Amino acid sequence: MSDNSKTQAFLLWVITIIITLASVVYQRKTGPTYPVDSTMEVDGKVISYHLPRSQNTGESAEIILESDKPGMNLMLKWKRFKSHDTWQSVPYSTDSNEIIAQLPSQAPAGKIVYELQLVSDSGKLINITEEPVIIRFKGAVPAYILIPHILFMFTAMLLATRTGLASYVESPFTLRYTFLTGLFLMVGGLMLGPLVQKFAFDAYWTGWPWGHDLTDNKTAVAFIAWGLAFWQQKKTGKAKAWIIAAAVVTLAVYLIPHSALGSELDYTQMEQ
Repeated sequence: MSDNSKTQAFLLWVITIIITLASVVYQRKTGPTYPVDSTMEVDGKVISYHLPRSQNTGESAEIILESDKPGMNLMLKWKRFKSHDTWQSVPYSTDSNEIIAQLPSQAPAGKIVYELQLVSDSGKLINITEEPVIIRFKGAVPAYILIPHILFMFTAMLLATRTGLASYVESPFTLRYTFLTGLFLMVGGLMLGPLVQKFAFDAYWTGWPWGHDLTDNKTAVAFIAWGLAFWQQKKTGKAKAWIIAAAVVTLAVYLIPHSALGSELDYTQMEQ
């Protein structure tokens, strides 16, 4: 490999890593399970809070607020999402400059909608967030399943971007990269993914045709795109457009927030 080729390969890997890390951060922070963390000022007190949006079944969801000054009063209300429940208040404990409240655990895929209000010194109710927060409960996924799933899916995204760039510059390694991308997607998304789903929500697959889980559906779309790209490259040796299209499709589906339109219990149906 010439010095120019080595430099080009190095630059392509740098670009690949930057794109992959940026997409991972974006997907993580825009997903429906990412916690709400922020700060606000009330009556001269700077208050920080952590509002979870995902919790393992069997464990209470802990709501934590901290202030730089003592003396906070909180009103926390919750009800099951998609239910006929009325709002219930939750007691809380105070420890110096910290308030801790807990939401009750739900079955896997069960959701709770909750809202918090601070009571100012003048007795005024102040909303913590602009709208109620929704938290979903899930079964615990063993590390020996979850960690390989994450690693394979991250590597698949990395390879998808690198393969698209390799095809664009007409690298001789394009076919190899295309095969590896499809392989990692298959293992991470279509083999380990259903196992994660089973542990978390007691269902191997909740995408099409049995459901509308975007996480399952987008994985299938990406795998099909790479299967077609590999077939074209293997058959003709000229699948540049197919491979670049597969890379774009993969990037697009990875930008869809994880767990969007995922499994959820409809308590209104269960109560009938």
